[in-house]
Amino acid sequence: MQKAIELSIENVKHGGGPFGVVISQGGTIIATGVNLVTIHNDPTAHAEITAIREAARVLGTFDLSGCEIYTSCEPCPMCLSAIYWAHLDKIYYGNTKTDAKDIGFDDSLIYDELQLKAEDRKIKMEQLLPEEAIQAFVDWKYKEDKVEY
Repeated sequence: MQKAIELSIENVKHGGGPFGVVISQGGTIIATGVNLVTIHNDPTAHAEITAIREAARVLGTFDLSGCEIYTSCEPCPMCLSAIYWAHLDKIYYGNTKTDAKDIGFDDSLIYDELQLKAEDRKIKMEQLLPEEAIQAFVDWKYKEDKVEY
């Protein structure tokens, strides 16, 4: 955790957001990440995401089972989802989402939006071409050599 905190502090000094992450496996650091949203002009470049991408590259797999993540702040909804998709075993965090909200990183809109029906959300959603779109799902369902995740 100390390394994640150090990364978050250093990242602020270098123009990034105040977030740092370490991913470990068996007590060994596999990957680190920092918030690069403004540096890369990438709204998905949160520290957790950059660390997960690096850990997957280092380990050569999308399945990070057996790994733990240490993040300087409680993960936002996007990062929490990525952590679940990566199958990380445990999350350790320093600051809370309330601490993040207090300095302008407020995820409450997203949490609130997820509770609403699609038609009631701020960003409107509309389904198009469902009859055509379903074909990829049918193909996937019956594909014998698929790699499930």
